[in-house]
Amino acid sequence: MTQVNESPTVPSTRRTPAGPTAPLTIDELARATEAIGKVSDAFSSRVVGQHRIRTALLVTLLSEGHVLLESVPGLAKTLAASTLSQAVSARFARIQCTPDLLPSDIIGTQVYDPRRHEFETQLGPVHANFVLLDEINRASAKTQSALLEAMQERQTSIAGTIHPLPDPFMVLATQNPIEEEGTYVLPHAQMDRFLLKEIVDYPTEDDELMVLERIDDGTLGQHMADVTAVISTQEVADLQEMVRRVYVDPAIRRYITALVRATRDVPTLLGPELGNYVEIGASPRGSIAFFQAARAMAVVQGRHYVIPEDVRELRHSVLRHRLHLSFEALADRVRPETVIDAVFRAVPTP
Repeated sequence: MTQVNESPTVPSTRRTPAGPTAPLTIDELARATEAIGKVSDAFSSRVVGQHRIRTALLVTLLSEGHVLLESVPGLAKTLAASTLSQAVSARFARIQCTPDLLPSDIIGTQVYDPRRHEFETQLGPVHANFVLLDEINRASAKTQSALLEAMQERQTSIAGTIHPLPDPFMVLATQNPIEEEGTYVLPHAQMDRFLLKEIVDYPTEDDELMVLERIDDGTLGQHMADVTAVISTQEVADLQEMVRRVYVDPAIRRYITALVRATRDVPTLLGPELGNYVEIGASPRGSIAFFQAARAMAVVQGRHYVIPEDVRELRHSVLRHRLHLSFEALADRVRPETVIDAVFRAVPTP
């Protein structure tokens, strides 16, 4: 089942930076802060609480990455994705993953037109700016693999023809951790392609009361109005270009690589007690994810440079899906966050 919401805005052309880039100016940073503030306000007008989702979505969007959201049903993941797309005047598509979903249902296919006696290409719902894959682990392995090219190469191949995806393009995948019967566990290679993995928790009591109030006054519910676009997709592209120019000191770069490399040799760093719980550490994609996401976090916080706190703030989101824990860890109910926190305590902060 797919749902596509179209916007009259024409997707901007993806730009590739060439050569060294100038640092952010004060005026550029002020414009970025203003635009991010508008998007955050639009997000909060529909989504109550869930500040971690908001931060994760903003960081992922500005980093040009993809995000995996894990939680039980009913915690506003779909609402968050659709609200963000409306706030930036983008096309939104929702795909409900099921075991019988085919790759062509996502990327598109060729259909024969008997009137013109020729085949025509019908693009699938993945050709949108924001693509929500609801319960991705219910899709078959073949269908999951069809997403790899789209997520990594930002293009699809239909009958030998390459179709570029719009810009911006972001995949938001969800999975339910409490219902595993009839599901297909995401392979480690595909998990690694998500910039962040965020665990969505239940709202606070005050937030849940606010949800009821908004349903009562019509702000939320079946007949709620769409969010007014506050920035354009071109402005999103400009923000992404600014993020690429955020300054990262060499000491921060060494800190990032030291942290990621430490996950590959946990016994030496932490001893056998925790070391035996990690079978495979993070790949270089972990370092790249920290580097890109920390830059975005700095802009979200109103800075043109990265500080160690940006890296620490993102530690769980970047690493929890990149560590492969042993059966012993599962038996002892050791969570990835426990190992990640221990690694961060052991590696000196610059």
